[in-house]
Amino acid sequence: MSPSLTAKIAQVFDEPGCDINQAKGAKERKKGCTKQLTPGAAAGGCAFDGAKIALQPIVDVAHLVHGPIACEGNSWDNRHSASSGAQIYRTGFTTDINELDVIHGAEKRLFRAIREVIERQDPAAVFVYQTCVTGMIGDDIEAVCKRAAERFGRPVIPVNAPGFAGPKNLGNKLGAEALLDHVIGTVEPELTTPTDINIIGEYNLSGELWQVKPLLDALGVRVLSCISGDGRYRDIASAHRARANMMVCSKSMINVATRMRERWGIPYFEGSFYGIGDMSTTLREIARLLVERGAGADLIERAEALIAAEEARAWQRIRAYRERLAGKKVLLITGGVKSWSVVSALQEAGLEVVGTSVKKSTKEDKQKILEIMGEGADAHMIDELSPREMYAMLRDARADIMLSGGRSQFVALKARMPWMDINQERHHAFAGYEGMVTMVEQIDKALFNPVWQQVRAPAPWEVREVREVREAHDALLAQA
Repeated sequence: MSPSLTAKIAQVFDEPGCDINQAKGAKERKKGCTKQLTPGAAAGGCAFDGAKIALQPIVDVAHLVHGPIACEGNSWDNRHSASSGAQIYRTGFTTDINELDVIHGAEKRLFRAIREVIERQDPAAVFVYQTCVTGMIGDDIEAVCKRAAERFGRPVIPVNAPGFAGPKNLGNKLGAEALLDHVIGTVEPELTTPTDINIIGEYNLSGELWQVKPLLDALGVRVLSCISGDGRYRDIASAHRARANMMVCSKSMINVATRMRERWGIPYFEGSFYGIGDMSTTLREIARLLVERGAGADLIERAEALIAAEEARAWQRIRAYRERLAGKKVLLITGGVKSWSVVSALQEAGLEVVGTSVKKSTKEDKQKILEIMGEGADAHMIDELSPREMYAMLRDARADIMLSGGRSQFVALKARMPWMDINQERHHAFAGYEGMVTMVEQIDKALFNPVWQQVRAPAPWEVREVREVREAHDALLAQA
């Protein structure tokens, strides 16, 4: 790894917003948080993949991958991050290097690719992603990006997060570092208000940001920038003028929040948009923080009035579903923040969570599970669950439905049990009060779909074979 990348990784590992990190000694912090990689471990996401996931939802930017075409092919458009305008972020750009580039270097090829993207697409900026191969042959993307920006008069941002640097979570933070080093603070906003906030770590999956934004609009709270769902380059570049930051129930981009607090004195809090209770808590925290920063004191009263109205409406709409879902058991296989943020919403829907995966969860995530689930929560936290064990739980009816990512769906289908996608590939938005209603509706549809009665019934040929055996048996008895 280059000295600059090594230094950046060390800086990320010394993150002040991470409680686990701060509890370590100086020597332990230098070792970082990653475990020794094993063969095939990159299948779960490498640093490049994490950086691309974190930054690709910036919709008016051209995302150019400097490396073999497979790197872009494997990471392109694999999340449903929606846009309210520009669509250039959904186009895959790559330098598609070959064997000769590996031998001679590919910096000139990268420069030409940047020029072509700017001339043909006219993006607000170009983000250039380093990959394993170009990192190992020593291509200096930072120098190329600097020269291209001067030549073409357009921001060209190097994202130095090659896959071999570490896992996906590290890549999230390295992508955030690119924003901190080259984007945030470089543009002044045309207008500021006392109620400007940034939302950090929200990717607008299936339009979830749009379920929350009307609530903030009703309070008069302006989202100066969202980092990075449905984001615009200029808005993110002027994010340093916000009055407060909200970290969306995830540590993936915590370095943005802590560094903005250090540089510009912007306070932040961590909140969740999932579930009725957590959504209300988030609105209260936003109002409280903005009032402390100089907004009108009536903001808190208006927030309480909005919460009362929205909660009453949401509870009314899910009442009938709660009666049908009462006592149904859910197996939640997702990890990370969803291991607790979704649990809260499921309990509000009247469901019983019999297990939640904590493989990718932090110490804080596990503590929140204990707080939400109360006594016996330890028994429901699953560190590692093999497909065979998932199958056994569903087959033995210890769970009525499984909520997970797409990779686990075939386990549920093999067990002939209902399954619902809860990960980033989903097609339904579950944020805010409206999202809570959508989540309950989708769980109800999955559980009570008549297809499950059909697939669990014996096949017609199996019924015929049983009947023939029975008839033969009766004939033998009659002869006797």
